[in-house]
Amino acid sequence: MTTDLGFGTATPEEVGLSADGLDRVDAAVRRKVDDGVLAGAVTLVARHGKVVRVNTMGDARRFPRKPMRADTIFRLFSMTKPVTGLAMGILADQGRWRPDDAIADHLPELRGLRVAAGTDARGRLILQEPEHPPTMLELMTHTAGFTYGRDRNDPADRIYRRLRPLRAGTLDDLVTRVAQVPLAYQPGTKWRYSMAMDLQGAIIERLSGQSLPRFCREHIFRPLGMVDTDFHTPQDKLPRRAALYFRGGPFRLLPIRNPKYRDRDTDPPAAMGGMGLVSTVDDYARFAQVLLNRGEWHGRRVVSAEAVDAQLTNHLPEAMLHPGFRTGHMHFRPGFGYGHNGAVVHDPARAGARVGRGTYEWDGAAGTWFWVDPEHDLLYIGMIQLMSYSGPPMQKITQDLIADAILT
Repeated sequence: MTTDLGFGTATPEEVGLSADGLDRVDAAVRRKVDDGVLAGAVTLVARHGKVVRVNTMGDARRFPRKPMRADTIFRLFSMTKPVTGLAMGILADQGRWRPDDAIADHLPELRGLRVAAGTDARGRLILQEPEHPPTMLELMTHTAGFTYGRDRNDPADRIYRRLRPLRAGTLDDLVTRVAQVPLAYQPGTKWRYSMAMDLQGAIIERLSGQSLPRFCREHIFRPLGMVDTDFHTPQDKLPRRAALYFRGGPFRLLPIRNPKYRDRDTDPPAAMGGMGLVSTVDDYARFAQVLLNRGEWHGRRVVSAEAVDAQLTNHLPEAMLHPGFRTGHMHFRPGFGYGHNGAVVHDPARAGARVGRGTYEWDGAAGTWFWVDPEHDLLYIGMIQLMSYSGPPMQKITQDLIADAILT
């Protein structure tokens, strides 16, 4: 099935892809549905600006049964981060920030942060001065010194868990809470998954004078026709939300009823730039295509080519890739680095990745995944709702099979 998203459709052969090869990609995803690993999935592949195939499989909700549709709405979780990166690029175009700015130039509450350097014999934190104030580029690349507070052996993370910044009532409140936590490491010396993109959301609000949802609607969603993407789902669209599941065993899917994952029908008081969006496969393909178009949409410039290039360029030094930092299915290594708010395969051979040079990718905690491959002018979106990084590595599975489907 193909869907015209506003930039046309094509058969696989018209854009240099093998229909049989794409069938094998679809079959690999369908097997996970048929085996009960996934409740359902929606996938989309596009090349040379043309949608080649949209496939719906399984159920958006099992009880009562509701089949997946192309317009099913999914929680993106961390696939929000690349969108926040584009919003930051728009503000960079306006001259509002530069990569070498100190973060505290835009969030003054974070001025004077010190660095946790272990504990003394009595268990008290040892604090050091930072070798330099963390910069905006470090914020864009998870190298500034912040964390998510998930490491129980890290003394700084214990403070995160006590203050709960992600439970803040506003983004200003989030910044106030983060200001009370020391940096976990010297800025620029490590890559560590963090609430950096949530802090970017606060910066977007400060620099634009708009809420994060309003800024994204005005500058990204409306210009691109992303009609189902937002930080909430209106009441009339809630029936299209896919149910969220977790693995209750090797062959058992259980619905998640935790209130923190409840369906919101209005904007949250604190919209998180690292995890807050819902979207559809069609909408996210529009965002992905703008990355491939280097910021242009139907002859209109949404963001500069330079801002997109910065987002899709690896900024991690070689020495930082050798320790093999990981988060979920992402494994940083030589050839596989990080741009703004997403991973970049800058040397596929060294990374052992079957994608084109410069491929930009990320995924989400509920299993959604995507990549854009500028070398092959190709994008792929996968939408599922399995709340577990113990699930199958769908991005690698589909990337390997798509590579076999590229004819020219």
